[in-house]
Amino acid sequence: MFRYDNRFTQFLPGDTEPRNFRRQVFGACYSRVRPTPVPAPRLVAYSREMATELGLSATDCDSESFLQVFSGNQVLDGMDPFAMCYGGHQFGNWAGQLGDGRAINLAEVVGRDQRRWTLQLKGAGPTPYSRTADGLAVLRSSLREFLCSEAMFHLGVPTTRALSLVLTGQDVIRDMFYDGNPQREPGAVVCRVAPSFTRFGNFEILGARQDDEVLRQLTNFTIEHDFPDFWLSRQTEVNSPQFYADWFAEVCRRTATMMVHWMRVGFVHGVMNTDNMSILGLTIDYGPYGWLEDYDPSWTPNTTDAHGRRYAFGQQPQIGMWNLVRLANALWPLVQQKEPLQNALQEYSESYHRQFETMMAAKLGMAHYDESLIDGLFRLLGSLETDYTLFFRQLAIWQESAVPADNFEQWFDAQGIPELLKPAYYNLGQWSQTIAQRTRDWLGQYRILLQRDRQTPADRRQSMQRVNPKFVLRNYLAQLAIDAVAQGDFSPVARLLDVLRNPYSDQPEADSFAEKRPEWARHRAGCSMLSCSS
Repeated sequence: MFRYDNRFTQFLPGDTEPRNFRRQVFGACYSRVRPTPVPAPRLVAYSREMATELGLSATDCDSESFLQVFSGNQVLDGMDPFAMCYGGHQFGNWAGQLGDGRAINLAEVVGRDQRRWTLQLKGAGPTPYSRTADGLAVLRSSLREFLCSEAMFHLGVPTTRALSLVLTGQDVIRDMFYDGNPQREPGAVVCRVAPSFTRFGNFEILGARQDDEVLRQLTNFTIEHDFPDFWLSRQTEVNSPQFYADWFAEVCRRTATMMVHWMRVGFVHGVMNTDNMSILGLTIDYGPYGWLEDYDPSWTPNTTDAHGRRYAFGQQPQIGMWNLVRLANALWPLVQQKEPLQNALQEYSESYHRQFETMMAAKLGMAHYDESLIDGLFRLLGSLETDYTLFFRQLAIWQESAVPADNFEQWFDAQGIPELLKPAYYNLGQWSQTIAQRTRDWLGQYRILLQRDRQTPADRRQSMQRVNPKFVLRNYLAQLAIDAVAQGDFSPVARLLDVLRNPYSDQPEADSFAEKRPEWARHRAGCSMLSCSS
């Protein structure tokens, strides 16, 4: 089924204890462990795009062998399953050893175009890093991760991927609200796929333990195998402080790019702990995530973070920097010079701001960033409950109609509400003359700036629609799919996948998937905020 290239276990030091029991693991990057078999696996869905990348056909994915492998029931010859050892800062506090507590890397394989991929089962049973947990996962979290991984890929956001979603046929007990009322829920396993699942925390645990030898081994391995262009251009400098500092700067740039994409599409990760930060700058670990519906930079989808709002939408760029500082601290034994690390961190800040300005100009269909316009936009969005995704999508239609017209007033109703932006507003009962004037002023400023641009309104609309999606995986859509699968109906998952494959296309037949959050979903569990329980 696959061509294997298990480099991680081949070249890095592993745990010498072969037994699978919870413990602290020292001097090792991983522990070998096998998935726990499940009684009655059923395939819910698979990603045909990811399957193609891996060289799998539809026949392969519909086979019994596929089901057995990706439920954890069968380990093929050539696979070398392992769980990673890493630590992390959780909500700003050092948590010590964490590791893959419910994730098992089945194998590293070579796919289409000679690209290397790691296949990882999440929810496949306990590992040495499971602490007090059972290593399993429930349907709701597994389905959300499966769908969001692929949705983010099609949005053009750097992300880990997902291959398959399998029901296990056994219930898992979870306390969804952490209120002392655990319930039985359907168990599931999702197969995640990425070039590497290495995290900031893989380096942090070694730095915290002052295991400089293994830290250097892991860093050199990561650069050689996950940053091959950098490695090939700098081989003569391996082990020099500047070599590691310049690589860290590349990690900073990739992280900045990921953050800008999150802000572009209104994505809120929810748990930006350092163990959830990919060294490759990929979105990793889809837990209590959400899409910004009502524009509120202080919103977080994570119930655990509801008080502190550390990981709120508007905080994400700053937390990216905070996490990179923790990584810099872990890499200190390899660099031992402040200035190169500080320069790399400055590169994050400069790269983020540079890319953010370019991105916001593109969202508005403008050739150049205008600080006054953007500041006014965010004040406008915050003055009334406004859907972030729909506002920009509707704005593309509005500017095409309004810019060339002589009568600017015709685009507003008697209350001063712009007709084409109405679908983006949640509660027009809160509309006021103050908001009307603020909206008119901002649209007027926007219109004047657009009139200076040589781009035609039709071309501008198309360019805006290429960066402003119509379809995102709103939490209520995912919850409806979860409800259906729990009742044995897998078709909504396939339908959602199909719509999310083309998030920037109009797809009139799928307009219902683009509607703003319905009122019934405002406070329903799973449709707004979520817990880390899975």
